[in-house]
Amino acid sequence: MTVELTSVVTCPVCQQETSAQMPTDSCQFFWVCPNCRERVRPLGGDCCVFCSYGTVPCPSRQGPAE
Repeated sequence: MTVELTSVVTCPVCQQETSAQMPTDSCQFFWVCPNCRERVRPLGGDCCVFCSYGTVPCPSRQGPAE
């Protein structure tokens, strides 16, 4: 299984879609939208903004690489 490291994050405030590189060594708890400058946090129960607002979950949720 190949781990994807790029996700398209949709801002919950302005709906701007932005391609973003995900860190491999930690979850990203905050993300600042480059369009509206809103500081976004994950939804309750999610570990990071990519799991809440991204097209691809973070590497830790994708499973181990083979």
